[in-house]
Amino acid sequence: MAIPLEQSDEAHRYSIQLYHRTATQVDLTGKEVLEVSCGHGGGASYLVRTLKPASYTGLDLNPAGIEFCRKRHQLPGLDFVQGNAQELPFADQSFDAIVNVEASLHYPRFDLFLEEAARVLRPGGHLVYADARRQDHIAQWERELGNAPMRIVSERVISEQVAVALEKDLPQLREQGFRFTPSSFADKFISSVCDGLRKGEMSYRMYCFAND
Repeated sequence: MAIPLEQSDEAHRYSIQLYHRTATQVDLTGKEVLEVSCGHGGGASYLVRTLKPASYTGLDLNPAGIEFCRKRHQLPGLDFVQGNAQELPFADQSFDAIVNVEASLHYPRFDLFLEEAARVLRPGGHLVYADARRQDHIAQWERELGNAPMRIVSERVISEQVAVALEKDLPQLREQGFRFTPSSFADKFISSVCDGLRKGEMSYRMYCFAND
């Protein structure tokens, strides 16, 4: 994508580009935004700094992760809350947009997350979403997406783009994600994931939902 990045963000370019492409499916300028499953908050920090929402709340189940976020990412309008994606601790119609990136495959009940997303979104709000499933879980995933209490505005398969990004990011992944394992393990693991994406054994997709 070659989006311009601050030097401090450059090491995380491929993760950031996934966040950027997912989030910019809608205009977040001046919006009240919730990110469900924000991890260590790097994506939240980038989106706040570049897309200028009015407020941005990052939620994650892991209390240690939320504590890390609060210490690491101190920006005006950015807040972090501990909570469950399937039982969002917010009132009805609290947000204009929800961001969810590469997290829902770990939810025991993805359908409950979709219901909760619709509940806390205001009328006219959007859920922007990216994730992957293995082939044997795709049929259930598609049923749950099709039964979501929101309208699918767009759907895009991005498996090839993700595979290319993983291959380009391999040196960084060796350093960060696999620093306690031999580099040969990282190479084999990433190669296996990329092969799965290209052979259709796994599908990586990006969606935009509207809460009409």
